[in-house]
Amino acid sequence: MFTGIIEEIGIITKIEGSGSNLSFSIKAEMTPELKIDQSVAHNGVCLTIVSKAATEYTVTAVKETLEKTNLGNLTITDPVNLERGMKLGDRLDGHIVQGHVDQTALCTEVIEEDGSWRFSFEYDPELKNITIEKGSITINGVSLTVVDSKRNGFSVAIIPFTFEHTTFKNLKKGDKVNLEFDVIGKYVKRLTELSS
Repeated sequence: MFTGIIEEIGIITKIEGSGSNLSFSIKAEMTPELKIDQSVAHNGVCLTIVSKAATEYTVTAVKETLEKTNLGNLTITDPVNLERGMKLGDRLDGHIVQGHVDQTALCTEVIEEDGSWRFSFEYDPELKNITIEKGSITINGVSLTVVDSKRNGFSVAIIPFTFEHTTFKNLKKGDKVNLEFDVIGKYVKRLTELSS
């Protein structure tokens, strides 16, 4: 489990293919504190550490993960949002995030608004995921509040701290992002589907 509060931006240093899988090596300051078999969220995708050295570690993404997320689009030197799993007893500063991406979306607009930024996104409505005004959404692992909720899109407002300390500062119109919808909303949606 995660909170959607990004700890650090890592840098992709190596990408290697093996069958339909991709292994990513990431340089990160948190590396010395990590352990093999530990889970870390990468742009909101929970991946297991399979090896580590002094300043970088390696994770592997399987075909299913690559098909449902933006990880397959990453290249060497790309930044990636990182968050370690939450500890029991810690404050939950964001919201409950599982690290299981539901689908991707495209950034359709970035507007600077005198001290903040508004990012708009569109996603495929066929998967029937939903957002609600003032509800939670996770974008590339970042816990955010939905504004302008529509059937297949929404916007979020980004404060300067979040802009500077996540990959939002690199995000532009046309970029693909990972979405994890609010877990409570997903259960409500599923229960509604089963009862109709």
